[in-house]
Amino acid sequence: MAEKQIVVLGAGYAGLAAAARAGGRRNRVTLVAPETRFLHRVRQHETAAGHPAQRPTVAQVVRGRGVRHIPARATALDLDARKVMLDTGETIPYDTLVYALGSRTAWHGVPGAAEHAYPAERAAELGARLRAADRPGTVAVVGGGATGIELATEIAEAHPRWTVRIVAAGQVGGWLSARGRRHILDVMARLGVEVHEQSTVTAVDPAGLDTTAGRIPADLVAWAAALEPHPLAAEAGLTVNAAGQAVVDDHLRSVSHPDVHVIGDAAEVTVPGTGTLRMSCATALPMGRYLGGLLAGGADKPFAFRYAVQCLSLGRRDGMVQLIHGDDSMRPTVLTGLTGRLIKALIVNGVVWSLR
Repeated sequence: MAEKQIVVLGAGYAGLAAAARAGGRRNRVTLVAPETRFLHRVRQHETAAGHPAQRPTVAQVVRGRGVRHIPARATALDLDARKVMLDTGETIPYDTLVYALGSRTAWHGVPGAAEHAYPAERAAELGARLRAADRPGTVAVVGGGATGIELATEIAEAHPRWTVRIVAAGQVGGWLSARGRRHILDVMARLGVEVHEQSTVTAVDPAGLDTTAGRIPADLVAWAAALEPHPLAAEAGLTVNAAGQAVVDDHLRSVSHPDVHVIGDAAEVTVPGTGTLRMSCATALPMGRYLGGLLAGGADKPFAFRYAVQCLSLGRRDGMVQLIHGDDSMRPTVLTGLTGRLIKALIVNGVVWSLR
């Protein structure tokens, strides 16, 4: 039997896990991604605070799995001819395409945001600015979700002379249980983080933010307000939802092009009994592991997923583990303090091992 040519686009949680597991005697796997190191997005708040990065190389993750890595970006897809065009000028044919280009920071058309704010993708630059400043100033973190919470608390703890403000359109941690949200606000109060809720940002400039609740001065702005899927899926002609995520079936195949599998943040995945999955490492990694096994000849079963916990680090000495139902609704139980921090660290450190 001829080897199947599998091309995987993207080296995030979903793409790397799929590539590492799909490689072998049955398949010839080509991984296309510009990164030479695994980004490990859930640790970007640590990078922003100046802590050493814990990121293995892509080569280390796929070593011994028969995966060829091309450090390039996919610029276009020819779905009829089954070809991927790269920014190097190269064209890669495929029998099966795994589209795992994930998501990126969404600016939502806010004037000045892209020019003056640091997204999570530029966490290292933000950290360098904090360390190089000739005097302490003010950092505004836009976004009351998990990334914003982790950024605000990590920066406040690592740079106690700086004033840190978190700015949210709704409530900070508003999706959590009452106990979980209360713990986050208590930690922020202890660290001196100023909380601005019900404050939708309408503009960003070098001196701060305009919001629906008034002006918020800031020397630096970190943007963690929202994510959007990479636009290539829609541009290529895959069926996508209103947000731009590719719509897939229960085997994570595009409903319009079954020779294309879409996984991670790029996919709209609905699981019976669980619902439509949110963008996260917690959902992307299982998708990649499932698909890699399926392409390697594993059991032909529909993708299944249930939530269990959501973890947040709140600096180096505190954290929170929110227990959740399988459908992502909140349970009342939370684990906090050093216990929560250690559980979070254990899970995050185990992600790299799980990729293989």
